[in-house]
Amino acid sequence: MEGVASKVVSPVVGKSDTKPTWCPGCGDYGVVAAVERALKTLAIPSHEVLIVSGIGCSSNLPHFLSSYGFHAIHGRAIPVASGAKLANHALTVIATGGDGDGYGIGGGHFIHAMRRNLDITYIVMNNEIYGLTTGQASPTSEMGHKTKSTPLGVIEHPINPIALALASGATYVSRGFSGDPKHLGDLIANGIKHRGFSLVDVFSPCVTYNKLNTFDFFRQRLYKLEGSAHDPSNLVAAFEKSQEWGAKIPIGLFYSADRPTYEELEPALKAGPLVHQPAGLQGRERLLDEFI
Repeated sequence: MEGVASKVVSPVVGKSDTKPTWCPGCGDYGVVAAVERALKTLAIPSHEVLIVSGIGCSSNLPHFLSSYGFHAIHGRAIPVASGAKLANHALTVIATGGDGDGYGIGGGHFIHAMRRNLDITYIVMNNEIYGLTTGQASPTSEMGHKTKSTPLGVIEHPINPIALALASGATYVSRGFSGDPKHLGDLIANGIKHRGFSLVDVFSPCVTYNKLNTFDFFRQRLYKLEGSAHDPSNLVAAFEKSQEWGAKIPIGLFYSADRPTYEELEPALKAGPLVHQPAGLQGRERLLDEFI
């Protein structure tokens, strides 16, 4: 009709023109499919989504989707994602990476983002090995695992990402399996919808360098918390579930809590996203008067 401007609607996130370069059979193919599924389910326009990654095989993920993407340096996905979220907290910000990137060199950033309860979704492709550098032990490698860097077996106790997230204050703590992208996609979609820091730890087997924690290894052991009597509002119960490892390993939602986010509590963001606020120091005369 005359006088009525047509509204341009940005498409939702889909596959980009860049094709994945992972090894055939890599678990990360299931993860990128689950992320795409989650974003399509939520129908978030592609220009409102930013995916930030670090370094590693898994950190190539932002290249393969049609959202905004930022490929950061090793272990620094969370700081970049945090900065982007604080600059424009209207954005849907997702961080992706691997167990070495997130739980090793990026471990400190991981903990502090959770205690601040930043509204970020962090998807960690946990293959319990350093894949990009051809098979060294990672922070989540099991004790006794013989790798290129531990030919006699790992002698260090592995990090428990679920327990660490619960202790650090994350308000959405979950674990998925790349061999079940539908269930994983639901976990990711609910993590994105959740207000606060959401961890989605993903068992994503490295078919080239990890011959211990394979797809068959997990299929024989995994069970879903959604089909049990687990109460995700119970922090103590979540801790107990986080300790299960062996013949039975749980996946699904361990814990969810409703707490104010960092963005909601930060006074500078009360007037809206910083990108929409006037540039420069506001109230500088009053500030200067305090020093006179």
